[in-house]
Amino acid sequence: QVQLVESGGGLVQAGGSLRLSCAASGRTFSSRAISWFRQAPGLEREFVAAISQNTALTYYSESAKGRFTISRDNVKNMVYLQMNSLKPEDTALYYCAAGLLPIQRDSAYDSWGQGTQVTVSS
Repeated sequence: QVQLVESGGGLVQAGGSLRLSCAASGRTFSSRAISWFRQAPGLEREFVAAISQNTALTYYSESAKGRFTISRDNVKNMVYLQMNSLKPEDTALYYCAAGLLPIQRDSAYDSWGQGTQVTVSS
């Protein structure tokens, strides 16, 4: 398995930017697809973005398209989520997760981090 630790969350005004980081440990990192999910209070966890093992494929939710960019560095064992033009509705706890395929279904991922809080004020 891969151990994941998120960082980079915080409080930002609407229209601002944040870059989330996901640090991975374990020799299998480069063989795992990585995704970002988020969960706001009272709502179900939702898919945000995914990246394939070799970075060739990326996927985004409709709400993330055009504003968020997922990337990874397999040498540093890091995954990033650059978030621009943030909106109050982006407020949530953001998780990174590792799995075999870069898909939207959260049950497909077997390693999860603890999450990092993102709060966007209006």
